[in-house]
Amino acid sequence: MTFPFRKTLLSATVSLAALLAGNAALAQEAVIVLNTNEVGAPTYNPIKASMLNTATGLIFDRLVAQAADLSFQPWLAESWEEAPDGMSWTFHLKQGVKFHNGEPFTADTIKQWIDIFKAGSENAYMAEAVASVEVVDDHTVKFVMSRPEPNLLYNLSSTFMNVIEPKSYAELGDNYGVTEVYGTGPYKLESFTIGQETVLVRNDDYAWGPSVAQNKGPAKIAKLTFREIAEDSTAFLELKTGGVDLLLGVPADLLGEVKKEANLAILTKPGADVYYMPINVTKPPFDDIRVREAAAKAINQEEILASVFGGVGSIADTFLISALPESHVSDSAKIHYDPARSNALLDEAGWVMGADGVRAKDGQPLKVSLWTQSDSIFRRLTEVVQAELKAVGIEAEITTFDSSMIRDQYKTGEQQLAVRSYTWDNADIVDWFFGGDRLGYPNVSMFNDPKAEELRATAMTGSKNMEERVANFTAYHEYVLTQFPMAPIYQPVTNVAYNADRIVMPDPLNAPDVGVAAFMDMEVKE
Repeated sequence: MTFPFRKTLLSATVSLAALLAGNAALAQEAVIVLNTNEVGAPTYNPIKASMLNTATGLIFDRLVAQAADLSFQPWLAESWEEAPDGMSWTFHLKQGVKFHNGEPFTADTIKQWIDIFKAGSENAYMAEAVASVEVVDDHTVKFVMSRPEPNLLYNLSSTFMNVIEPKSYAELGDNYGVTEVYGTGPYKLESFTIGQETVLVRNDDYAWGPSVAQNKGPAKIAKLTFREIAEDSTAFLELKTGGVDLLLGVPADLLGEVKKEANLAILTKPGADVYYMPINVTKPPFDDIRVREAAAKAINQEEILASVFGGVGSIADTFLISALPESHVSDSAKIHYDPARSNALLDEAGWVMGADGVRAKDGQPLKVSLWTQSDSIFRRLTEVVQAELKAVGIEAEITTFDSSMIRDQYKTGEQQLAVRSYTWDNADIVDWFFGGDRLGYPNVSMFNDPKAEELRATAMTGSKNMEERVANFTAYHEYVLTQFPMAPIYQPVTNVAYNADRIVMPDPLNAPDVGVAAFMDMEVKE
């Protein structure tokens, strides 16, 4: 009689232990929804990608981190020196660092990685000024420059310059970043389903977190699931009902709904986003600069700020976020709402207003396509833009694409107008979206102007120091604005919503975004 009783008691004990273990595991997991502008990233390969998401920065580390005050701080590089003439940089690397597959991180890793990056990255311009890499010893590396590069530390802090593991990169080929990927970061890739979700598990060996994080590792949360939900209202409903723990992006129109929920909290950071309307300069009628200017100045930024975004954020009147000094162009170059000017330009260009409120020329109505993506904030914004264009006689027909597919559509070059956004906090984004060698995507405007290309080359490669770089990029940015390949619309703040009953966010957050520093210090309540 004692044996069966003992067996039953043992079974109950095991069941209780399993239950407690399950609860503990749940407490060590968090489910995060990526921002809508990160939906659809096809790979975690920072060499090949033109788009990467927040999870990427947890798989990999970088040489340098950027703090909330935009200063550059140690990460895989403990310290560095720039030669007085800017023609070399020496980096002293952390010791004891290993990749997820056990390979050691050394100076030779950096040499191989830079060679791979320069040869195969869509962002190779970030290392273009590095002529060669010299291995001084196992933990010291010297970049010999072909010219001074004042922006080098920013480039090295970019997620596109995550340090890869060269051996597995060569062995896996196109599968690197899709089926397997190895960095030195605080999390390892467990699974990745394109367009749906990514699961990361903690790197328990991690002990070399960036100085911008209070915790140097391992991370406090054992497992992170990043879900891709293209519709903001659907993501909010998941947060409200407990299906997810944190939203990396909350549009202004949902902030009121978040604030109604007692268990939800909001973290607000200065934004690095700009919403804008690209104008395809190669497609009639926008091959006429007068029509481009008319369309750009038909956009009422103040009305959009108030009606679409509830007054949260600020208007955009240039292509760059206002925190950047290169955004400080002349007042005449800034693009503001001016319907009188729009109407006069369209009259001058021969587009006559019709009785139906649509202009026409040579019997052809002024009807154009207006592309947007499927999430709610873009649909609402695009409908307002459509109405503002109609007010000056331009009839725009909206075409909506899935958020994960619209980039491929841009590559066709068939768009006329679009509504989109970008996230970046460096002036080189002007080069990225208006460079003549990137037509279709990311250069959605199909802009390829000889004078702009000259100014672009000077801005990207002709600066000896940061002061010159700011001046050169300001001139480049200003000229681009005067050609109206886009209309700036709105500059948001970054709103992160989370379940305060589950998540403890670090305070203060010593980083310009919710990235590795936040996830190193973030906790899940037991």
